[in-house]
Amino acid sequence: QVKVVESGGGAVEVGGSLTLSCRISGYTFSSYCVAWFRQVPGKEREAVSSIDSAGVGYVNRTTYTESAKGRFTISGDSAKGIRYLELTSLRLEDTAMYYCATDRLTIGKDRHLGRGAIPPASDFAFWGQRTQVTVSS
Repeated sequence: QVKVVESGGGAVEVGGSLTLSCRISGYTFSSYCVAWFRQVPGKEREAVSSIDSAGVGYVNRTTYTESAKGRFTISGDSAKGIRYLELTSLRLEDTAMYYCATDRLTIGKDRHLGRGAIPPASDFAFWGQRTQVTVSS
């Protein structure tokens, strides 16, 4: 059973930084994609960043939304089952619940990643319970 657990959220001031962690266990996929999404009340869940993995020697593809580029960095250690999302230069509008999601790397996801896009939320079956990020002035 795949289990996804986020942590690292918190409250920071504008311009501050946080590092979110996503610990994934129970994986049997040899190739997979991990993505971060966020959501504020009353709005749809939006993508933030993604990274794929396909074993030793594979060059991970990372993707970001325009809002995240240059400020957020996705990384991790696939062997340890941990992915990180480093948030820097945080803005008020970054306040949201942040979700980590994962699923096998499919042809559909590969097409999105190949275009530099993040696969949609509907492409992911395994989700964490979310972690809150609050940015204040």
